[in-house]
Amino acid sequence: MELIEVTSDLAELATVQKGCVLTIGNFDGVHIGHQQILNAAKQTATENQTQLVVMTLEPHPLAVLNPDKKPELLTSLALKKHLIAKAGADCLLLVKSTPELLRLSSDDFVKLFIVKGIQPGIVVEGGSFNFGSGRRGNARTLQKIGQEKGFLVSVIETKEIQLSTGQTVKVSSTVIRNMLKNGDVAEAAPALSRPYRLIGQIIPGRGKGKQIGFPTANMGPTDQLVPAEGVYAGFVQIGDTEKDVCPATATIPAALSIGTAQTLGTDYPRLIEAHILTGQVGDLHGKWLAMDFIQRIRSQQKFDTEKELAGQIAKDCKTAKEILAKNKTKDCRKEI
Repeated sequence: MELIEVTSDLAELATVQKGCVLTIGNFDGVHIGHQQILNAAKQTATENQTQLVVMTLEPHPLAVLNPDKKPELLTSLALKKHLIAKAGADCLLLVKSTPELLRLSSDDFVKLFIVKGIQPGIVVEGGSFNFGSGRRGNARTLQKIGQEKGFLVSVIETKEIQLSTGQTVKVSSTVIRNMLKNGDVAEAAPALSRPYRLIGQIIPGRGKGKQIGFPTANMGPTDQLVPAEGVYAGFVQIGDTEKDVCPATATIPAALSIGTAQTLGTDYPRLIEAHILTGQVGDLHGKWLAMDFIQRIRSQQKFDTEKELAGQIAKDCKTAKEILAKNKTKDCRKEI
């Protein structure tokens, strides 16, 4: 996949193949709804013997327009790039979100980026697509403009899934964020078509886990959404760079913990830790860690003694091994 970073004068758009199939979106999470759009766009591109071009804005528009309300990300930019490439995109246009760009009316947005800039033959979007200042433009707006300006617009229906409760919901990044904030990682996986993956660099911990018999790899600060505090069964992968752990299948079973280590004192910030269940994995200093969350085991709780904490962690590890052994047989750890 060719990556083109578009500058403010949009000159790079002239290099894109004319008559291509284009889809525009934020694609945070690259969930099954996004995948449905990308798959339809790729099929259309193949049928028309042209390229599939994906355009996305970085950072998320709300991070520019209203930073206090910006959503927590489901995918880092590196992981998003990988997932879009895997979906078959030939070219990814990375457009920087600026106040000037985000103030464009829907008509001006289409004029600059589609009519004058990219010049696609077909645009493929989801039914919930919005664009332009105040998100006033939608899929119908785009279809109307397309009829006037000479490009086709194909609208893909929003993907739905059935939850474990029996309720049917439309898949969106917001729905998935809410699942993760509630610790419902097993519910989020079908909506993503994979376990939720959290990526960060390994940082030194305080060594308390090792002292009580359960050493951990600690993840540093991340821009991604961190699931609700608790203990989870999951798989991890370790690499030298962030790029290394984006495509890798997470194969190392682990008990994952998110919380503030209340048993060990009140001065602990939130910790994101992985206790690897297969023994030693070598020197982790400076490496990158990918955590795939499979199932929540329990919420965080405070114990009276470190001995009680160690006893509970031992039980958690046993539970995690049982969950992951069952999960492994379902082959849910396919390559991200």
